[in-house]
Amino acid sequence: MAINKGARTKLREHFLKNIGKVMNSDELREVAGGITEWARRVQELRTEEGYQIQTHNDRSDLKPGQYILEDPKPRPAFDRAISKEARAFVLDRNGFTCQMCGAVAGEPHPYDETRKTRLHIGHIVDKSQGGTDDPLNLRALCSICNEGASNLTLERPSAQKLLIQVRRARGSDQIEVLKWLINKYPKQTKELLGD
Repeated sequence: MAINKGARTKLREHFLKNIGKVMNSDELREVAGGITEWARRVQELRTEEGYQIQTHNDRSDLKPGQYILEDPKPRPAFDRAISKEARAFVLDRNGFTCQMCGAVAGEPHPYDETRKTRLHIGHIVDKSQGGTDDPLNLRALCSICNEGASNLTLERPSAQKLLIQVRRARGSDQIEVLKWLINKYPKQTKELLGD
């Protein structure tokens, strides 16, 4: 009798069999059985299981839609600890409306009319930044905003605004920004330093 594996299990196994190999979204969608929420399962591997799956947001040499797992060992991840009661309270408090783009649950999504709006619960201050699962730190987000594919209500900050924020940060936080930039742009860093 064959065991029917879930999409997340299939994706985890595929990443672990292909460590160091760049994979694209079409390949991962196929591995997940063609489900539309395959990217959500990849996000869960990162956030809930701690696998360091890299994307173009993490490395400049990756294009949008490309993924790579370099290390088979996951880092500690945050558990999902939001109760059903807290979820229901937050959805009701937020009027079953995405708090970023205003999309309403069940209606066609304003930025992708082919999708019905599905709401998730997101953190205002992320758990990695010390946020909690307290309902005061939670908000309703549609799947598009929660996946980070849209966030259309927020303007991208200019270089000047980013530099102002970095200058205002504590020295230890500035060093973390520098480490992140060096990791994301290793080739450019070597060129700037003359290595």
